[in-house]
Amino acid sequence: MKKHYSNKQVIFSRKLAQGRAKPQFPQKTNYLPQVLAAAFFLLLGALVLLPAIYTLCNSFMSPSEIRQYYAAAISQDGEAASAFHLIPDTFSLEGYYMVFLRSTDYLMKFWYSLFLCIAISAGQIFVSVLGGFAFAKYPIPLKKGIFFLLMVLMMMPVQVTLVPNYIILDGLGLIDSWLALILPMTFLPFGTIFMAQVFQGIPDEILDAAKLDGAGTLQILFRVMAPIGKGGIISVFLLSFVDAWNMVEQPITFLRDILRYPLSVFLASVNQVNFELSFVCGVLAALPILLLFFFFHEELAQGIELSGVK
Repeated sequence: MKKHYSNKQVIFSRKLAQGRAKPQFPQKTNYLPQVLAAAFFLLLGALVLLPAIYTLCNSFMSPSEIRQYYAAAISQDGEAASAFHLIPDTFSLEGYYMVFLRSTDYLMKFWYSLFLCIAISAGQIFVSVLGGFAFAKYPIPLKKGIFFLLMVLMMMPVQVTLVPNYIILDGLGLIDSWLALILPMTFLPFGTIFMAQVFQGIPDEILDAAKLDGAGTLQILFRVMAPIGKGGIISVFLLSFVDAWNMVEQPITFLRDILRYPLSVFLASVNQVNFELSFVCGVLAALPILLLFFFFHEELAQGIELSGVK
């Protein structure tokens, strides 16, 4: 059976026979830069994950073992001493048993903080969806100026707004109540700006078609815009939940009763009062955030993509 060669192959074979062409050999690939880059990023990832791995491993130590290795972690005069022990000598769940069954302080703070974060995130979603829809699809007087002021407020550190918020909350008689934490964080400008960018990416033809079908403003918002921008709404929920879960300055400023402090503030006292349970409390405090990002990471990426954030 005859083989058919292309014209290029025939011409090259003739040149090769006449000595005018050199045989082509595959070039050797230099893998050294790729190996170095992979090793660098692996080392960087290990350094980033080291605190989390360290906390997780130490959470399986028994309280007696923690006292043995970290007795000199903080000296009596308050100066920190060096102490590092990664792998437990014996695997133990005694710390988790003490947190869940013997000590109720942590669980009370945990559920109280979870309630606060869900309430703050739900309120921020409601305000953000309404405000973002208005900025994106309706003509508002001085819309650009108001939107610019929201961006300025968003870039301000939280410490700048503590005193004005305290004065307002004190005037409303809400100091030392859970509303003192929920209301200021509900009206943060980030969610409104984020949802405005999401809704701007939705074509106006969809709104016009819904209006022709007789849909009202709220029907268009909750039955048309919200399902399309579901990724953005979930992103606002996740980011606001993380922000509320990690808040420290607001509870210390707005709450007078230390028993009302959320988990983020309570963890600092655990290190001083009951150091043996600090690793377990740290693991359990990170668990809700990890679960949220594990189950909703695709929606978060979709929401950031819809908002146009690069």
